[in-house]
Amino acid sequence: MARLKTQRATSAGGIVVRVRDGRTQLVVGMRRRARGVTWTLPKGTPRPGETLEETAVREVGEETGLVVAIRRPVGSIRYSFSVEDARIDKTVHYFLMEAIGGHLAGHDAEFARVRWVDLDAAAVLLTFETERELVARVGRLLRTERPSAPIDRALPADAPGPGAGPAHRSGQAGRTGHPPSPQRRPELSGEASLR
Repeated sequence: MARLKTQRATSAGGIVVRVRDGRTQLVVGMRRRARGVTWTLPKGTPRPGETLEETAVREVGEETGLVVAIRRPVGSIRYSFSVEDARIDKTVHYFLMEAIGGHLAGHDAEFARVRWVDLDAAAVLLTFETERELVARVGRLLRTERPSAPIDRALPADAPGPGAGPAHRSGQAGRTGHPPSPQRRPELSGEASLR
């Protein structure tokens, strides 16, 4: 059997938080794929010349419809998957963010649905273990730090279904997502500390 060629890929995304009625909430999105439905954090691939921060702000904005600001880096996750004749080793860098404008109904076609969920509920809802672990770490960080509350703007509790927002990114070539199996057990990197 021929050995797969290994390629490295990088993405950047965000954990967008707010405090509503004393509860910390974050934004998640639902994708419909041939293998079923997945709930994930927003993320995407850098354009040429973009920094990770610029990519994260742009991708989160496009995928959620929100205008966001970075508060700090919160870590990265790594996983591998196969596509055709290649093995992809992917690293996704995440930033803690707050929404400073926009509306969930403005999300693009990457997600079929976008919604705010309580931080504790994300541990059950998110499909991928690496994202659940990262969100749990962020939850511990927020409880320990007692940061100033994220801006509590009049953002919707949920967004309409498919077709509600602009679809300007649908079909973008070269974009990679999570590997097909949510049962993978990749490592959670500590390269961006949660100090």
